[in-house]
This record gives sequence, C-alpha cells and structure tokens, in this order.
Amino acid sequence: MNQLLPLGGGTGRRPGEGCVRHISHPSAALARAISPRGEKLKLLLAASALLLAACRAEPAQRTAFPPPGRDVAPIVSDAFSTEDVRDRTGEFEQVVELAGVKPGMWVADIGAGEGYYTVRLAPMVGAKGRVLAQDIMPETRDLLAQRVEREGLENVAVRLGEPADPKLPPASFDRIFLVHMYHEVTDPYAFLWHLRTGLKAGGEVIVVDADRPVKRHGIPPAQLKCELAAVGMQLQRFERLPGGDSYFTAFRAAGPRPEPGALKACGGSPGPSD
Repeated sequence: MNQLLPLGGGTGRRPGEGCVRHISHPSAALARAISPRGEKLKLLLAASALLLAACRAEPAQRTAFPPPGRDVAPIVSDAFSTEDVRDRTGEFEQVVELAGVKPGMWVADIGAGEGYYTVRLAPMVGAKGRVLAQDIMPETRDLLAQRVEREGLENVAVRLGEPADPKLPPASFDRIFLVHMYHEVTDPYAFLWHLRTGLKAGGEVIVVDADRPVKRHGIPPAQLKCELAAVGMQLQRFERLPGGDSYFTAFRAAGPRPEPGALKACGGSPGPSD
C-alpha cells in the first residue's frame, strides 16, 4: 500500500529551511571567496542578501490566501458520534450511494477521526481501490493507524495533514470526502486550494455537513457553495439527508485553479437555508 500511496507529504521542508542549508558554512565560503580587491567577497555578500530576502519572503507567500471572513467552529472531538448511533441513521449508506463509490476507486477521507468512514470505505473500493485516511491531530492519526492495522485493512494508508493543506498526492482520487468537518477548517481557502489538486480528472469532492450556523457546527449550503466556487469548484449535486439537518453535496473542478492572491472571501455565512 505504501508504495502505491506514500505516506510522506511533499518535500517536508519548513519555510526557509532550504535557504539555510545553502549558507550553513559561511566562514569557509568567505575564506575561499576573498581576493586582494575583495570583489568576490562583495559578490558573495550580495548573493547572500538576495538569498536571505527570498527566505523571508516565503512566509508571506504562504499567507497570501484570504482569511475565512466568517466564524470557524472549534474542534470539539475526534469522534462525531458513536458508531452505533451513526449506523442507525444510515448516513454512510446514503452518502456513498449518492457519491457513486465503486470498486477500484481511490478515495480520501479527510478529517477521518476515529475512522468511521475509512473502515467502511475500504471494503467498498476493494483490493484494487485505495483509501487515504487523513487527520491533522497526531494522536488521532496514530490511533487510526492502529485500528487499520488491527482490522487488517491492506488498502488503507493513514496520513498526517496540516490545517491549511491536507497533503494529498496530486491527481490521485476519484472521491474526496469531507464529512461533518469542513466547518472546523481554520483556513478554508488555502485548504480547498490545496485539496483540489488531489482530484483525478472528473473526480469529486463530497461534502457532508449540517445546515445551521458555523458556531453550531454546521455551514449553510449557500456559504459552502460560494467558498468552493472561489477555488474553481462547481456544485454538481445537492441532496437533503433524512432524519435531521444534514445534507450531501458533490463538487467538481471547473476551469483553472485561481492564484491564491486572486481568491476572494465570501464573507459571513448567512443563516440556515429554507
């Protein structure tokens, strides 16, 4: 599994880390560069100044995304509800049917928590399919990895993401699930901008949430639609789920992904839709 869906994310380089490596031994570099007229030293100092300026510019690039412009719900638990209760509602069966999950698909469960969706998606996609379970809490990730190992789920990989970047391998997934977690994303535009790259051509982002104010751990559908549209994602399907205020949505990429600086926040979320 690890060869097909590696657990490591990106280069792992922290902001500025690569810059420091290039000037880790400045004294030796300076000694070699000194000439009678000091011209080489001047050139080295100028190059170092440019390099350090580039290093300092990295954090600014990472914060080029607009702020949420609305409330963000706190993460209150790594478990949305007990699994028995969730089984009784039948939500999983409804969601995967609406999402069109089939054997052989590659799917991602973002904010997987204790793995309610993960362990149920694994047999659905089968031996030729893959499930990536991601969470931003190291302790939760470790517990989920233990569960996957305990249940012998050979087609599942568990990965640690970041609040603003789920760290998905590019162009890899037929479906990306965000189940009862999007309202807790602290940097939604950066998160969605990065998440979009994980989709295969024709792949879909599946968002399941509650139609209520963000402070009450939900997000109105109009607000959700606006925020995904900001990163070039278009709503394909919307369904109310029976038994409460939850709803199902499916989005696809439509057109090129905008540059971070061109994104515009949607503003405060309206109340629940009618």
